[in-house]
Amino acid sequence: MVAYSHSRISTFENCPYQYKLKYIDKIKPEIPTTIEAFMGNIVHETLEKLYKDKGNGLITDEDSLIEYYLDLWGRKYTPDILIVKANQGLTEKDYRIKGEKFILDYYKRMHPFEEMTILGLETMDKMELPDGNQWHVRIDKLGKDNEGNYFVCDYKTNARMKDQAEADNDRQLALYSIWVKDKFKDAKSVKLIWHMLAFNKDAVSERTDEQLRKLQEEVVEKIKEIESATEFPTNVSGLCNYCGYKGICPRFEKTREKEKTEEEMGRVERVLGERNLDEWI
Repeated sequence: MVAYSHSRISTFENCPYQYKLKYIDKIKPEIPTTIEAFMGNIVHETLEKLYKDKGNGLITDEDSLIEYYLDLWGRKYTPDILIVKANQGLTEKDYRIKGEKFILDYYKRMHPFEEMTILGLETMDKMELPDGNQWHVRIDKLGKDNEGNYFVCDYKTNARMKDQAEADNDRQLALYSIWVKDKFKDAKSVKLIWHMLAFNKDAVSERTDEQLRKLQEEVVEKIKEIESATEFPTNVSGLCNYCGYKGICPRFEKTREKEKTEEEMGRVERVLGERNLDEWI
C-alpha cells in the first residue's frame, strides 16, 4: 500500500502530469523550491523552536527568536530558489522581511503561549485509511485544553485570507482530526485552526463524525482514480509559474523555443555590436 498525503492528492488534482513526474517517474525538479515555500519552511522551523523552548520551561524572547530565524535563513537560502515575482521587483530580502514580520506579529498576539497544552509539533505520524492505504499526519501544532478540546493547528503564510467556507471544506486538517479522535479517546471536540500569519488572524473550523466519514470515502475514491489512471494530462494554470517541472513540460515547449531563439539572437547582436565597435576604434 502507498502512503498518501494532502499535497500528493492536491498535486494530482492540480496537474496529473506533474503528479506523474514527481510520484511515478520520480524525476527531480529543476528548481529546489520557490521563495514562498522556502519562507514558509523557515517560519515553521522558527515557531517550532518557540514551542519546543516553551515545553522546556523557557520563553524565548523576540530578539532571540528573530536571530534564530535570520540564522536559519542565511544558512539555508540558495540562489537557485525560484522568485516568481522577481519581475515585479520583489527580492529575497523582501520575503525575508515579510517572514520576520509574520513571526513578530504572531509572537505578540500569542505571548505567553499558554493557549493550550502542546502535545506535538511537526508530527510525522501515519493513519490507515479504509482502503488500507496510509495517510501522512503532519500537524504543525497539536494541543488540548483542560476541558477535553483538542486543537489541530496549521501555520499559513498565504497572501490570501482563508474564508469560513474554505476552512469548512478543507481536507487536510479535517483528515488529521480523524487521527486525533482515534488516538485520544477523551477528545470531546477537535477544532481545526489555521494561523493566517499574513493577517495575524485565525480561521477556525470543526467537523462532525458524519462529515469525516464522508470525507474519508471521498479520499478513498480519489485514490482509486489516481491508481487507475493511465493518462496524465497537463493542466495549465497560474500554478505553472511555481512548478519545478515547467522546464520539461510539453505545454511550454514553444515558449522555451521562443526564449532560446531570442537568447540566440541577442547573443548574435552582441557579437556583431562588438565587431562594429572594433572597426570604429
